[in-house]
Amino acid sequence: MKRLHIHIAVEDLDTSTRFYSAMFGGVAPTVEKAEYRKWELDDPRVNFAISKRGVSPGIDHLGIQVETEAELAEMRARFASAEVPTMDQPGTTCCYAKSDKSWTVDPQGVAWETFQTLEAAPTYGQSRHDSEATSSCCAPVPSTISSGS
Repeated sequence: MKRLHIHIAVEDLDTSTRFYSAMFGGVAPTVEKAEYRKWELDDPRVNFAISKRGVSPGIDHLGIQVETEAELAEMRARFASAEVPTMDQPGTTCCYAKSDKSWTVDPQGVAWETFQTLEAAPTYGQSRHDSEATSSCCAPVPSTISSGS
């Protein structure tokens, strides 16, 4: 079963955590790190993450989390059928998880990912927002996505 993924950049992590926990019926985050929180909810079925990583507040990226390799292949095919450039990232570490991912950017410039989480990771990983990043893990810059993938 697929799960909608929403990642929002926030200015104040603690205030935002209180707000979203209340909005989700008092549910605490399933992952809590110094600059990151994530809720994996069943009602509504969503993987909702917030982080404070020095970027402008607002929607960072959207996505569809899948549970199987077959669902990941299906979502990659959906990206391809939309006739937009895509980028695959097998075995990447991002947001405290190791995942297989594919990325695209919609016509409005919003980054979309589809991913299968393989296991937890002890570090956040590199983000496109990290100036020293040599590879992007969270929502690559549109110019890094090629139409050949």
